[in-house]
Amino acid sequence: MDLHEKVREFTKETVAAMGLPLEVAVVDAGDNIRVELSGAGGEALLRRKAEALEALQQIVNTAFRRELKDDRSFAVDCMDYRKAKDAELKQMARFMMEKARTAGPQEMGPLNPYARRLVHLTVAEDPQMASESIGAVALSTRALQRPAICCKPSRLRPARDSISANTVVSA
Repeated sequence: MDLHEKVREFTKETVAAMGLPLEVAVVDAGDNIRVELSGAGGEALLRRKAEALEALQQIVNTAFRRELKDDRSFAVDCMDYRKAKDAELKQMARFMMEKARTAGPQEMGPLNPYARRLVHLTVAEDPQMASESIGAVALSTRALQRPAICCKPSRLRPARDSISANTVVSA
């Protein structure tokens, strides 16, 4: 049984144990592996800001990430919720980049690791802009700067506490 089939079966059994008869598809999306859930009852995973969906994604990544041969991870989505949130975050990053060109430094955050990665990838599309993580590891943020692309942790300024930080966007 290949990895995609293992992930599909594991996820299907997990959501069935939750009382949710959802269909599961595993799709290789290039930068991650998407586990797409669909069917009646999927709304239960999306309640309370999709906490259950986030938890399921954590479980799937914990169970199978070591079996991947690269640095990708699994993105669990239900009824295209995450796809819409990803598009919203990318749009916000583009907006902050444009604002940084005209108004100087901008801040985003705090962001979880998945969201930070999406911001980095979005910023990397523009060779005039760059991004850096600053602050705490758990919920650190992005610094978007010009003209180079830099995606390494930075000590530009210390985080206010151990669980939050700021994102700076500058032109």
